[in-house]
Amino acid sequence: MLTRFFPLLCGIVLGLASAAVAASSSPANAAGAGADSPRIPAERLQRLDGFLEHATDAQGYLGAVSLVWKDGAIVQSQAYGNRDLARSSPMRKDSIFRIYSMTKTVTTVAALMLMEEGKLSLDDPVEKYLPEFAGMQIFAGGSADKPDLRPATAKITLRQLLTHTAGFATAGNEEATKLLERADLHGSADLAEFSKRLSKVPLAVEPGTRFRYDGTQMEVVARIVEVVSGQRFDDFVQQRILAPLRMEDTGFSIPPAKRDRIVDITAMDADGKLRLDQGPSALHPGEMLNPYPSGAGGLYSTAADFMRLCRMLLDGGTLEGVAILDRKTVEQMMVNQLTFLERPVTQFSDAEGFGLGGSVLLDPAGKGRLGSAGQFGWSGAASTYFSIDPRERTISILLLQHLPNGAANDLPRIGTPFYNLIHQALTP
Repeated sequence: MLTRFFPLLCGIVLGLASAAVAASSSPANAAGAGADSPRIPAERLQRLDGFLEHATDAQGYLGAVSLVWKDGAIVQSQAYGNRDLARSSPMRKDSIFRIYSMTKTVTTVAALMLMEEGKLSLDDPVEKYLPEFAGMQIFAGGSADKPDLRPATAKITLRQLLTHTAGFATAGNEEATKLLERADLHGSADLAEFSKRLSKVPLAVEPGTRFRYDGTQMEVVARIVEVVSGQRFDDFVQQRILAPLRMEDTGFSIPPAKRDRIVDITAMDADGKLRLDQGPSALHPGEMLNPYPSGAGGLYSTAADFMRLCRMLLDGGTLEGVAILDRKTVEQMMVNQLTFLERPVTQFSDAEGFGLGGSVLLDPAGKGRLGSAGQFGWSGAASTYFSIDPRERTISILLLQHLPNGAANDLPRIGTPFYNLIHQALTP
């Protein structure tokens, strides 16, 4: 499936894209761009349009929404393909997507707001807010049925939760991971139960000694937000972040009147055909993705809504006069926090580190990315992407709705070529 994109990508690099002239100059493509938008040569945006049109044709993704912000204005806004498996309902710019792990950036903002209010510190031990995490044990050997345990010598901190260095089990520690799986964390009725179940599972390594990305740590952050604020996590997010930023189509559930805008979520069959995923969200779109408001991956959103969150971060914590975070706090979000670890610090790439709520690009060439070092962003499990380039003053958002399985016949991941096409288009 990947090979079907190679000819197009080669053509893009060489400047090929004449087939999309009408699309890039149409009202649909220009919608949302202000009169003071930076003037981008049409042929440069044609390359991006051509790529995404091809990626969402009859053999590709169902559809996509892209949105690009540069120097204070929208420079590209477009919907491609369809939002349903039958390919009968055209994608809309206000289509609603499950953004999964992009939720982690919102959860991080929530915790940092409370930090700025003096209600918590990033280096506080988690047990200060959640006593069940006192006296954590380390899985030192044996099996899941007969584990050898020893006391942890360090306490888990909030900063370690935010940077995925708390020491919980993930792939590579199979026996310890079995204990995590047996805890049935996702069966928890609320975040309080999730945290209590997790606290009974031994750590795989000492806190602060390695990076391993997983969602459990951000659910604990969400629970800390509840305890410190005295509010349910979803209520805090709605009242303190989504409403002030006017992210009106974002939430842990979607009202029935808006659910026709939710995009079908697909997976690839063994025979190479797209099918509707069989998860609860696919079968009941708009309902909560978990029994609890998941700080790790529970939000639905739109490109326009998430752009408002990104604009707030790009502008140092304030959007249209609404202050969410201090500028210095945002700077800390976008700085690699893993300098105490030897590279490669993540299991993804030696070219990136991790800040608070997202990755930080350390070596663009090593990652195969154009643009500047210091780009901040993340992705979601269902093929959603965002990137903020503070130096170039650019925000790039691409939303699709497909769960990749890594098989040879699966659809190719297109985040990196999407970002590169944008930088090619915006570079004078």
